[in-house]
Amino acid sequence: MRVLVTGAAGFIGFHVARALLARGDAVTGFDVVNDYYDPALKEARLALLDAGAAETGGPWTFVRADLADRGSVEAAFADHGPFERVIHLAAQAGVRYSLENPAAYVQSNVVGFTHILEACRHAAVPHLTYASTSSVYGANTTMPFTEDQGVDHPLQFYAATKRAGELMAHAYSHLYGLPTTGLRFFTVYGPWGRPDMAPMLFAAAILEGRPIKVYNHGRHSRDFTYIADIVEGVIRASDRPAQPDPDWDPSHPDPATSNAPFRIYNIGNNAPVALGDFIAALEAALGRTAIRELLPLQPGDVPDTYADSSRLARAVNYRPGTPVALGVRRFVDWYAEFYGAAPAADLQD
Repeated sequence: MRVLVTGAAGFIGFHVARALLARGDAVTGFDVVNDYYDPALKEARLALLDAGAAETGGPWTFVRADLADRGSVEAAFADHGPFERVIHLAAQAGVRYSLENPAAYVQSNVVGFTHILEACRHAAVPHLTYASTSSVYGANTTMPFTEDQGVDHPLQFYAATKRAGELMAHAYSHLYGLPTTGLRFFTVYGPWGRPDMAPMLFAAAILEGRPIKVYNHGRHSRDFTYIADIVEGVIRASDRPAQPDPDWDPSHPDPATSNAPFRIYNIGNNAPVALGDFIAALEAALGRTAIRELLPLQPGDVPDTYADSSRLARAVNYRPGTPVALGVRRFVDWYAEFYGAAPAADLQD
């Protein structure tokens, strides 16, 4: 298929584009490659996509542009379409940065997504799959999180913009019959991950002998989900266009379905891990002990996340299967190779 992947220089987008190319799809990547975090890491991901496409002859094109520039989005659709699938993974990410620069979230997550929705509408794209987040569950403390729960109490602006995207997608599904599927990601980790997320921050600090900042005094649990499991779920969801729910009842509306071609799914590991256990797995893989600086809960943080992904399992047979210890080991192996920082565990072998 001919597929547009936005955010192709990002963590999840890079892996999704790579997997699509590996199965023979024609992929157009779209990314502004900003400096929210180290652009060199993004460029290295793109170089790997370029090299892989050159080696296999895969149909790969990259557009370096900003989603907030409507003309650039329209040009990408005109020059590289028609697209049979659009997988929209570009976003201004990060919970804490949204407290400092909310305007960046409006430009990327609201304005940029509007341009994608408009382009998909006018091009009659058969299916748009887009990234949402577990952060939309906000103040909800009922575990596990399920798609039929209310998500109207976000704890930070990032989550508010992602929830806005879900509502915007439904409006386009209802008004124009655009099939849309939103995926609420739960704490994705693995090789080529983002430097602003805990695994990268912790690994760097542990190897350098610096304290790691453990918020909420370590009383967090997260539904850590390995990147390969996420990629499989994203592609399976993209391959199955959303359909109207024949059983949808407007007097008792299910928030995750509709009488329009619209779906929302959790995509997680279905097995929350205590933050302390995740750190222990990192320590084991690195062969070093972390120095822990215990701190209070940060503004906007959610203490726990736990995904019920049974709907996605029923819809596309999504079955995440990577244990945290294995996923962390693979992450550490990549980290050591990419940054040239050999874990003590390897030095002792």
